[in-house]
Amino acid sequence: MSYKKAKHILPAALLVLIQEYVDGEYIYIPRKEEHKKSWGSNTSTKTELDLRNASIYTDFLSGIDSVTLSEKYYLSLKSIQRIILKEKRKAISMKSLRF
Repeated sequence: MSYKKAKHILPAALLVLIQEYVDGEYIYIPRKEEHKKSWGSNTSTKTELDLRNASIYTDFLSGIDSVTLSEKYYLSLKSIQRIILKEKRKAISMKSLRF
């Protein structure tokens, strides 16, 4: 996100009105609902996390315990448990779609 100078994009009357509420401070103006982007849509982070989580679940299925996975992936035990449960549910729902 980049900052824009208000005096370059807002009408002078509106700028004066905004200064009545916020003078010299940074404010965030949220996007319109129809212009919002989903998390991870601008980067590959979401895909990378999905691949990591699938790898964690595969390792778990191959017999690696949660504590070892926690150390291997530098995540808390609770995070590993949450990922395993999520991936397990995903695998179950994929099986039910096949039949």
